[in-house]
Amino acid sequence: MAGSDTFVRIPKERVGILIGPEGRVKQHIEEKLQVKLEVDSEGSVTIVLSEKASDPSLLLKAKDVVTAIGRGFSPEVAFRLIRNEDEIFDMIDLRLIFGRSESDIKRVKGRIIGADGKTRRLIEELTEADVVVYGHTVGLIGSFEQVDAAHNAVQMIVEGCQHHTVYNYLQKKRTELKKQKLELWEKPKSER
Repeated sequence: MAGSDTFVRIPKERVGILIGPEGRVKQHIEEKLQVKLEVDSEGSVTIVLSEKASDPSLLLKAKDVVTAIGRGFSPEVAFRLIRNEDEIFDMIDLRLIFGRSESDIKRVKGRIIGADGKTRRLIEELTEADVVVYGHTVGLIGSFEQVDAAHNAVQMIVEGCQHHTVYNYLQKKRTELKKQKLELWEKPKSER
């Protein structure tokens, strides 16, 4: 599997953030995930798995980190994917739902963000997932359960559900997630 590579395209204005001050963000990704990033000024990123990489899935993890930064996440938040192997990245492309209708995309983005960012903030607080609305995409980072709940909430908004319906769903989901965490802690170690 050594020598494998993959390609990602990110917006030009995100290239500097991916590279970071003095190249530190790029270097951190390369060191932690045993890859080499070849980035050009137009936003083309080739990710090459290092010869000494022990796990081929590192290539996919690096692709998720690069894509997350490209879709508006700060490097610190995107690094959740590196720090915790159970964290995932998910992206909803609003163009796949609304085609090229800029007015529909703009309207739905406004509903997802909410007045003064309230809806996006509530989705983050109640699911503990990180949420970024950038361009024509909504990016999500968290555990599978967190991202699933946040994705469902965004989907409900996209489908036109009223905000209070979405908030009720999120409140119910938060209670379920907390209960699952509590049950995990209460189980004897032999059952975990």
